[in-house]
Amino acid sequence: MTIADTTRRELLAGDPERIARADRVIAGLGLPSTGIAVADPATGETIATVADQDASAALAAVGTADAAGRSWARTTPRQRADVLHAWYDLLIAHRDDLAHLIVREMGKPLAEAYGEVQYGADFVRWYAEEAVRPRGDYRESPNGGAQIITRRSPVGLSVLITPWNFPLAMATRKIAPALAAGNPAIVKPAALTPLTTIFAVQLAVQAGVPADLVQVVTTSSASAFSTAVLRDPRVRKVSFTGSTPVGRTLLELASVNVLRSSMELGGNAPLLVFDDADLERAVDGAYAAKMRNVGQSCIGANRIYVQDGIADAFVEGLTERLAAATVGSGFGEAAVGPVIDDRAATQMQQYVDDALEHGATLRTGGHGFDGAGHFYAPTLLDHVDPTSLVARSEIFGPIAAIQRFGTQAEGVERANDTEFGLAGYVFTESLDRAFDVADALQTGIVGINQGVPSNAAAPFGGVKQSGLGREGSAEGLEEYESIRYFSLARRATS
Repeated sequence: MTIADTTRRELLAGDPERIARADRVIAGLGLPSTGIAVADPATGETIATVADQDASAALAAVGTADAAGRSWARTTPRQRADVLHAWYDLLIAHRDDLAHLIVREMGKPLAEAYGEVQYGADFVRWYAEEAVRPRGDYRESPNGGAQIITRRSPVGLSVLITPWNFPLAMATRKIAPALAAGNPAIVKPAALTPLTTIFAVQLAVQAGVPADLVQVVTTSSASAFSTAVLRDPRVRKVSFTGSTPVGRTLLELASVNVLRSSMELGGNAPLLVFDDADLERAVDGAYAAKMRNVGQSCIGANRIYVQDGIADAFVEGLTERLAAATVGSGFGEAAVGPVIDDRAATQMQQYVDDALEHGATLRTGGHGFDGAGHFYAPTLLDHVDPTSLVARSEIFGPIAAIQRFGTQAEGVERANDTEFGLAGYVFTESLDRAFDVADALQTGIVGINQGVPSNAAAPFGGVKQSGLGREGSAEGLEEYESIRYFSLARRATS
């Protein structure tokens, strides 16, 4: 893909008025003048600093949240729901501020940032509604003489560790069910993108969440934070979204106090396109599954398997889509923003170079851009060797890696040949094949003829090395609840 120098400079620069709006939001956050530098990935410039809190500060936050949580646990479901509804309303009222802030610190195009605001707010609304539907049961003991009563109680102080790629949605997806169930929370956002979470929690307090109940801890030492906090006996729950190696470490720490644990970990999502797929639908779906958030999504299409009969036409169609995508600041009119940092851009080039060395064909892209910011061209590699790095790694960037297959059985076998199992995708016009393949895929999520299956009302999570537990839906609330059983004895009557 070639962009004329003048046009490219305009794309990379972005709209000054939109940038100024984001900076006004940042100025209103009340941040310190020293600490962790937060950079705009489109320019590389520092846009803010946040406090660099050490382990002692994190433990102080544990104490503050724990004390506030005792009162919150005694509130009624309706009280909690009303507060969450008010938070939802404030998130929507501030959608412009939130969207601009997301672009400034994370880089995604503004239209996608608006989509994230609605998606993130939907979790708050969903759990406001779930809060007033508490689950429980009442039934007779099979041997008689007693009634079995079950009820749900708050699990306790919850530590919520969020990633950088969806700074609002990943926070609300954890905070909202924790609050709905009656728990206090410690939130540690990624050091790369803490600003949106800070602003969202400030709005939660405005909505009626007690000021001490949700503590945001920013730190440059994630390991020191986790070691200190997860060993504290007041903590009863940990929820983490991030890499599988880090998740394993957190599970080891959680084992000390036997914490309730939710882990949404690495992905290596297969996307299968069968000969009978609708070509236009498949290209559109693959583009969405690959390029959402510049490919920086844990459910992004990672290994694209295309059946031989449709492969040439599909590759041609997807190549055209990727080649036509403009690259630039999320504050401009570009369809594709920057990757998160220079390390990510360097990694994209390493993937491409290794794939070419293994015999892949470069159809478009395959390069970064000179100048400020961390940009990489949308790239399509055809005939990718399954042993190459790009086929074995979670790409997390704008590279579509195409492999071809013959039979359905071969496609499914290759799709399942990974330790990960978060998401998968199937494109076919056969209803039988769609369900046969979906059932056969070893993933927690399957998108059938669609590239973006995320939904607040659906249980999100993986199998195998991709994690434990679910977020969203009714199942997401259960992750923050303890099931208790009361046995009520009954006297025999004559």
